[in-house]
Amino acid sequence: MAPTSDTAKHPLWDQVAFVIERIRPAVQNDGGDIELVEITPDNTVRIRMHGACVGCPSASMTLRMGIERNLQDRVPGIVGVEAID
Repeated sequence: MAPTSDTAKHPLWDQVAFVIERIRPAVQNDGGDIELVEITPDNTVRIRMHGACVGCPSASMTLRMGIERNLQDRVPGIVGVEAID
């Protein structure tokens, strides 16, 4: 997953992308996918959810308990994760 623009190039990009690539197969097994869109200057990770994740009632639980927890545990400095459209 490469940054989508120059503004997306953040010092933590490679670490965050590595963790998301490890999470991705579990999300894909449920018919969805996740895309790393950007990391804000305050270290909030913005992702886009695709496929079955869009509109799924469990998506917010996956976001908070799965993706956010993994990123905060494995990448020091990440303050949170938010899904964007």
